[in-house]
Amino acid sequence: MAGSARLHGVRAVLFDLDGTLIDSAPDLALAGNALRHARGLGPIDLAVYRPHAGSGARGILRVALEATPEHPGYDALRDEFLVAYQHHLLSQTTYLTDVPRLLTGLNDRGMAWGIVTNKARRFTQPTVEAFTDLQAAAAVISGDSTPYTKPHPGPVLAALQSAGLSAESTLYVGDDERDIQAGRAAGVRTVAAAYGYLGPAADPLAWGADAVIHSPLQLLNLLDPA
Repeated sequence: MAGSARLHGVRAVLFDLDGTLIDSAPDLALAGNALRHARGLGPIDLAVYRPHAGSGARGILRVALEATPEHPGYDALRDEFLVAYQHHLLSQTTYLTDVPRLLTGLNDRGMAWGIVTNKARRFTQPTVEAFTDLQAAAAVISGDSTPYTKPHPGPVLAALQSAGLSAESTLYVGDDERDIQAGRAAGVRTVAAAYGYLGPAADPLAWGADAVIHSPLQLLNLLDPA
């Protein structure tokens, strides 16, 4: 549903990272354009990259070089992209609007919160260390923290275990359908972040989330009062 009904009994919140808490699209675009520059191609505007940023290397390479996993030499292209992203990591990445206020609101309620992302730890850890508000996370599960990535429920289950949370009282918030699929499979309630990196055909209302929000602070309105 996309209404404003409260999700009673939520005591903890897990978040996706890119497109839900932080805007990393500018740095992903820089890495994509670095590959284009190396091939004598001009840059592509950030606005073109942004809807595909949630898919990481796969999405950016599709835009930058029209390369898909079936492309000959794709693995080498992906490795080249990841090296470029490592170089540009945190050059222009910022919080999404009002995310620090959202996290402060959760902290004021005494609610634990954590991060579950498909981003590899080599990128996740420096990001968390660079953003002070993210350092209070009760758990940080990266894409290589478990044998699985979302939409498999394994990463969400790992976060619940790491932070000592119960599925019944935990909410997972993400801007991609695979976030909602992972959360539901793990037995937690879910919220679709419609303000995130929605692909061209994305329809958050069709993902089956318990609620849809259009800005980070709307999440607080779904929770029981402090």
